[in-house]
Amino acid sequence: MSLVVVPVRYPLSEHSQATLAEAIDLAGEHDADLTVLHVNLYQNDRRVSRAELKRAVESEFGHLEGVRYVVRAGFLVEETILDEVAAEGADYVVIGRKQASRWRRMVRRLVDDPDVEAFLRRELDAKVVTVTPS
Repeated sequence: MSLVVVPVRYPLSEHSQATLAEAIDLAGEHDADLTVLHVNLYQNDRRVSRAELKRAVESEFGHLEGVRYVVRAGFLVEETILDEVAAEGADYVVIGRKQASRWRRMVRRLVDDPDVEAFLRRELDAKVVTVTPS
């Protein structure tokens, strides 16, 4: 079975809602499981629980079958997302346009190639879907 990972902010921003809607559609098209991921930053005081994340998503989209809610702690959002995607062996990662820009900056610091999709494909074997909210 395929897996889609979608990182979101909490509380859900407009961008996170659009990204999540795209991930839900993609998971449905590919009969894939969906992991909704939130990263609690060590340097922030706010800690979000899995239950809070699930309630927020379900209040916007209703009950979703085949969805796993994951909250990870980390210093860098992008690095924590990459770790989760690699650990789960995700087939797709759905990110917002703003997050794609941050990933490009991080990838540039790591390698000479600023193409985040190519980097992720090489490193993780995952397809990246970038969402631009309307």
